[in-house]
Amino acid sequence: MGFNTSLGLGGSYSLTGSPSQIVSANTYFDLANTANQGWAQQYLPELYEQEVERYGNRTIGGFLQMVGAEMPMSSDQVVWSEQNRLHLAYKNKSGNESCVITTVSSGLITLGSDYVNSVRVGATVIVTDASTGLKTNYCRVEKSGTADSLTAQQFTVKPYKTATLSADLSDADGVNVFVVGSEFAKGSGTMSNGLKPTFTKFDNRPVIIKDYFKISGSDTAQIGWIETTDEAGQSGYSWYLKSAGETRLRFEDYLETTMIEAQKGVPGSSTADTDMGIAGENFGTEGLFEAIETRGNVFEDLASLADFDTLLKNLDKQGAIEENMLYVNRELALTLDDMVAGLNANYANGTSYGVFNNDADMALNLGFSAFRRGSYDFYKSDWKYLNDAAARGGFGDVSGVLIPAGTSTVYDQSLGKNMTRPFLHVRYRSSETDDRRLKSWVTGSVGSASYTGEDIMEVHYLSERCLVVQGANNFVMLKES
Repeated sequence: MGFNTSLGLGGSYSLTGSPSQIVSANTYFDLANTANQGWAQQYLPELYEQEVERYGNRTIGGFLQMVGAEMPMSSDQVVWSEQNRLHLAYKNKSGNESCVITTVSSGLITLGSDYVNSVRVGATVIVTDASTGLKTNYCRVEKSGTADSLTAQQFTVKPYKTATLSADLSDADGVNVFVVGSEFAKGSGTMSNGLKPTFTKFDNRPVIIKDYFKISGSDTAQIGWIETTDEAGQSGYSWYLKSAGETRLRFEDYLETTMIEAQKGVPGSSTADTDMGIAGENFGTEGLFEAIETRGNVFEDLASLADFDTLLKNLDKQGAIEENMLYVNRELALTLDDMVAGLNANYANGTSYGVFNNDADMALNLGFSAFRRGSYDFYKSDWKYLNDAAARGGFGDVSGVLIPAGTSTVYDQSLGKNMTRPFLHVRYRSSETDDRRLKSWVTGSVGSASYTGEDIMEVHYLSERCLVVQGANNFVMLKES
C-alpha cells in the first residue's frame, strides 16, 4: 500500500530543479501570497520596535497632588463647619434677598425673608442707596422686630443730619445697611438681645471608583515584535503589559478627574432611581468645579488688567488671602503674559520682562510664572487637564481656576487631634483592616493568584474618596462666556 497523497500526508515531492539565478515562486516565498504573510517572509522590513510617543506624556493627573493633600477617613461622610462674617451688613439684591426702605418718612427698613434680622435698638448704622452706593446716611436704630410692634424682618432708623431719610431716598428704594457701632444716653440700660455666633455646615461623601482589565492566559504568553513602554514604566514585548499599564494610568487619572468634575445627586433623578438604586441624596460627590460654582466665585472672559483688578476687588471682600495659585489653559496663560508684559511696553531700549537685562545674544523670556498685583501674589501654571483635547480642553468653557494657598485648622475625629490642612484636600476611606486609597488585586490562572477556574488574568482597581473644598468663597473659576 502506498502514500495517500490526497490527504496531504506526505509522499509527494518535487524533482524540479532551479539552475537559473532568478527569483521565482519555486525558490523564494511569494510576498504577495497571503498564505505566507504573517508567518514568514523572505525580505523582512526594517522594524522600529518602539512605539512613537506622538502625544507625549498622556496622563492628565497630578493637579491635586500639587495643590492639596490626601488624608484617611473612616466614615461615610465628612463634615466640616466654616465661620460666618463677623460684622452685620445687609445688601439689596434682586429676588427674595432684598433690603428696601418700606416707608421713608419713618425710616422703616424691611429685609427679605432670606435675611435674619440681627439689628438691635441703639445700634448705629450706615444706610446707602443700593443702586449708586452714594447718599450715605449715618443713623441710629430706634425700633427693631416684633418687640417694637414691627414684623420680624423690620427695623426703623433715624438719621443724624436730617429729620428723615426722605431728602435722599423714597419709598421702595433699595438700600444697603452696615452696622458700625452703637450709641446710648447716660444712665440708660444695656443693649438687649446679645448676638450669638453661628457657623455654616458643609459635608461631602466619598464615592467608589472602579476599573478592570482582563486577558486570556494564552495571550499573556504571546510575544509581539513591538517593544512597549508606557508612562507607568512598564516595558516588554508582551502587548498585555501595555494594556495593563494603560488601564492603571487611566484609572489614576479618573481618580483626579472625578474629584474635579463630580456632582452630588438630586433626589428623584434618573441616576438615583434606576442606576444607583439609592434613595435620597446618598449618591454622587461634590467635585471642585461644582463647589466653586455653588459656594465660590465665577469670573467670565478675563482679558485685561481692568478685569483682573475687578477680580482682586472681589478677593478683598472674601478672605483676602495673599498668596494664590492660577492653573490655566494655554489661551488664558498667554493672555496673562500679554497683560503683565504690557506694563513694560514703553521701555525705551526694548522689552524688559522681569529683573534681567536683555541683549541681542540673550533669549527673551516672554512668559511669567509669578507676579504681584496690589497686595496679592499670584503663581501661574499651565493645567494640562484644560489643554488636553481628550479632556476638558476639548470643551473650551473653563479657562482656569484660582486656588488660595491657605490652610485651616480643624479637629480630626479619626486622628483625635487638631490638624492643619490646605483648603483643598482629598479624603479616602481607610481603616486598620482595609486601605481604599488605591486598591489593586489580580485574579485568574496567571501568576500566583488563582481565585477562579477560568484560564484568564483579571486586574481590578478600586478607590473610595471625596474632595473637601473648604473656604470656597476664596476660590475663583475662570470661564469663557
